[in-house]
Amino acid sequence: MLTSSAGAQAPGGSGAQGGARTLAGRCGSANWVCVAQCIDVSCVDRCLAEGCEKALGALAQCAAKSGCGPDDSDCVSRVCGKQCGRTFEPAPPSPEKEIPDPCADASVGAGTVPKKMVGRWSLEAASIRPEEKARIAGQENADAKPRPDYARSLVVTPGGCFLMRMKLEDATLGRGNALEIRSWGAFQVNEKDDVVELRTKSGQAVGPVCGKPRVIGLSKGKFQPTTYTYEVAGDTLVLTAKTPSKQTFQFRRQTEDQQAE
Repeated sequence: MLTSSAGAQAPGGSGAQGGARTLAGRCGSANWVCVAQCIDVSCVDRCLAEGCEKALGALAQCAAKSGCGPDDSDCVSRVCGKQCGRTFEPAPPSPEKEIPDPCADASVGAGTVPKKMVGRWSLEAASIRPEEKARIAGQENADAKPRPDYARSLVVTPGGCFLMRMKLEDATLGRGNALEIRSWGAFQVNEKDDVVELRTKSGQAVGPVCGKPRVIGLSKGKFQPTTYTYEVAGDTLVLTAKTPSKQTFQFRRQTEDQQAE
């Protein structure tokens, strides 16, 4: 049974964050390394709860009390600038440039993949992990709805490279803030067993934070390889985690119009 991006994929907890730098009580690179390994929204919530959830709440309260108009991000940035600085890690000039197409580097890929898996896919549903079922039992609406700013896409290239993208906007990060979390690596397919392994090599978090453009490198994070069984039927790609939870993720092939957005 699939629900709309409801379950929580375990990215490996604090261990998945490895030695990524962060400051207690602030949102930083360790959080984004954790998020980069998520597929669905509940997993993202867990990553943000690792040290920065309260800080984001305080930033949202500042914006609510600022007296700024609902669409006046410049006003919020001005009034809540200090609070924003306390919410996120210090923002020096970004030490690295944005990599818009990491799969252009042929060394990232794992070799030829089945043609039916090549393309751009968007997440449309995820199964609920057993521990999540207990949490939502008895709720009036058992299908957890994705946040309004949440979107997850997967690009698979003929050379066996994957690029995962997730956009977190002001509904999550506070008004005027936005980050696209990107991770990429080798998309290694075993057609005989219908198994694919995603071996993340690096990533970036890119976007405006506290009024400044940021490119936050995630290459120092320790990414854990993830293995799934797969099934492709027409324009649907289903990945099932080879873990005790057997969590399932359903992707839909993007149309040309969606790719152009």
